[in-house]
Amino acid sequence: MLTLTDTAAKVIRDLKTRSGESADKGIRISSQGEDASSLMLSVADGPESTDQVVESEGAKVFLDPVAATVLDDKSLDADIDAQGGISFHVEDQRH
Repeated sequence: MLTLTDTAAKVIRDLKTRSGESADKGIRISSQGEDASSLMLSVADGPESTDQVVESEGAKVFLDPVAATVLDDKSLDADIDAQGGISFHVEDQRH
C-alpha cells in the first residue's frame, strides 16, 4: 500500500486547509484510462466509489484502481521550493 512521508502528509493537510475544510477532502491520484504510465494528482472533496483511501496523520490520498496497483509499493513525498511551489514525487518504500 502507498505510504506518505511526514512532509507529504503535512503538505496535503495544508492544501486541505487552504481549499476549505472538509473532513473527506484530500488529494486524488488517478490514471488516464487504462494508461498506468500517466498519473494525475488533484485536490478532491472525497473518494470515488472505487478508490482506495490512504490516510496518514490526518492527510488523505484517494487512489483509483490503476493508481493503487502502480503505487502499491511506493512512497509519496513532497518538496516545497523557495516561492512556495509544491512538487510531489514517488519513491520506492524504504524497508
